Amino acid sequence: MDPIQATLLVAAGVATGAFNAVAGGGSLIGFSALIAVGIPPLSAKFTSTVAVFPGNVASVAGGFRDLPPGPDIRNVLPAAVLGGVLGSVLLLVTPTRVFDMLVPFLVLAASAILAAQDRLDRLVRSSALRQGRPHPATLQASIGLGGLYGGYIGAGFGIVLIAVLALLQREALTRTVAMKNLLSAVISFTAVVLFVLFGTVDWVGVALLAPATVVGGFVGARVLRRLPGGPLRAVVVAFGVIFGLVLLVRNVL
Repeated sequence: MDPIQATLLVAAGVATGAFNAVAGGGSLIGFSALIAVGIPPLSAKFTSTVAVFPGNVASVAGGFRDLPPGPDIRNVLPAAVLGGVLGSVLLLVTPTRVFDMLVPFLVLAASAILAAQDRLDRLVRSSALRQGRPHPATLQASIGLGGLYGGYIGAGFGIVLIAVLALLQREALTRTVAMKNLLSAVISFTAVVLFVLFGTVDWVGVALLAPATVVGGFVGARVLRRLPGGPLRAVVVAFGVIFGLVLLVRNVL
């Protein structure tokens, strides 16, 4: 990897951490940057998942006091683990050529989820007014599907999880976010273990991205939070759409 590529990955890592801290969806930047420097898409997915995992752990530590009671957590953790394992195994057994063809659609799907985040936020707030609780199996199945999405695609799955939790549980938003952070870390951990053992991780990419995401998260929390999240998210969405279309032309059409 030459100095220009290394600089690009460091800059992408800072942007990933910053956008995750403010508007979400930053992992799409890191994943795209890995592909841009010549790392094959499947390896880039493995590498990106490993690189952003420390940030997931840090999020859990920061919101640990806001977590719901133990029984509520234990009710959904097995579904999250199962979904994460299934999604990760599915990715590991996907042929490289098939994944290369799927990548443009995955990037565009993640961009669409980010674009819909404001609408999901409104649904989350309105759900707090509803009465009653869904059947536990409904919540577990939904969390399992979220884990499947996280293990296979990853980008934007934090948004998916927080929407599922808020729509199916009547909890304060701080508890919902803390639960989302914990489930994201658990799902990411299962993916990291499987990808390290059975996947092809570019460790140079991890070494460049991981510290940069920590720096970016700090910068995002201190500086970018002064800016409105909507326009920042729009930048990531526009980037994802353009990059997805470029990949579509190159890999599929």
